[in-house]
Amino acid sequence: MKRKVNQQKNQHRWKRKVFAGVLMGLCFVSLMLMQTQYSRIIRLASLRRLSATKPKIAFLFIARNRLPLDMVWDAFFQGEEDSFSVFVHSRPGFLLNKATTRSPYFYNRQINDSIQVDWGGATMIEAERILLTYALQDPLNKRFVFLSDSFADTKEGRYNPKMDPVIPVSNWRKGSQWVVLTRKHAEVIVNDNTVFPMFQLHCRRKSLPEFWREHGRPIDNSKEHNCIPDEHYVPTLLAQEGLEEEITRRSLTHSSWDLSSSKDRERRGWHPVTYKYSDATHSLVQSIKDINNIYYETEHRREWCSSKGKPSGCFLFARKFTRPAAIRLLNSSALGASRGDR
Repeated sequence: MKRKVNQQKNQHRWKRKVFAGVLMGLCFVSLMLMQTQYSRIIRLASLRRLSATKPKIAFLFIARNRLPLDMVWDAFFQGEEDSFSVFVHSRPGFLLNKATTRSPYFYNRQINDSIQVDWGGATMIEAERILLTYALQDPLNKRFVFLSDSFADTKEGRYNPKMDPVIPVSNWRKGSQWVVLTRKHAEVIVNDNTVFPMFQLHCRRKSLPEFWREHGRPIDNSKEHNCIPDEHYVPTLLAQEGLEEEITRRSLTHSSWDLSSSKDRERRGWHPVTYKYSDATHSLVQSIKDINNIYYETEHRREWCSSKGKPSGCFLFARKFTRPAAIRLLNSSALGASRGDR
């Protein structure tokens, strides 16, 4: 009898343990479901917050140090503080503060790991990649605009056969350095580990006498290959990745090239016209705004500019202006009240 009672007690004890175990398991499963649901709610709330937030344009400046036209950009940015972000690549160690710029939009907007940039070398496109890396850290940046008062050139025949077969000549492209990129294209550029190294090795500008003091005079200057990396890198990379049909084949920045301004034939076309104080008039700005087509001499074709299927002006920006010229345009209201006119 006593043994039977003990057996019953053991059975009850075993049932209680099983019940407690099942109860604990149910509690654990419930907690996991609650945690999953909570994470999902937080994620959805975050996505809603991002979708409800206005996407931004990242303005990427490549400068030697000071920004000579900071007062123009200050007027341009006013009233749109939630629509843009600013990143500046200047010489290493240079700081943008009250002592170096009069526009608060540029305060501390320099990147801290900038490099020394040499015009006509791969360091220019390296600086672009650094700027994009910083700008991509903000998920709201959806468009990326490169801006500067720097240089460019128009000479052809720059493909270096040493790039083959990594970069076949069929993918070699030329375009403006001052481009507007989508986030997708910006990520392609930052993650590129194939095309950029080839440009570092085989694409550099032909040396000119003013650079011989720093780098030495070449034995035979006529045999140097001439390649300007920043005008070829982005369009060539996008062609290499099969993405060139996703971009417009023109720049949004106007430059006026005067091919006869230099007596030295070798230098003609290396730099755009610089607009001075006397050039800065309403008629100049209006003439740039009225440009609605571009003729490509090397391709023998004319492109009419459009926006959303309707005819439009071709350019949103223009270069190169001296600081006095920019001040005159601001004081005379020649740039217009609309940001699309500037």
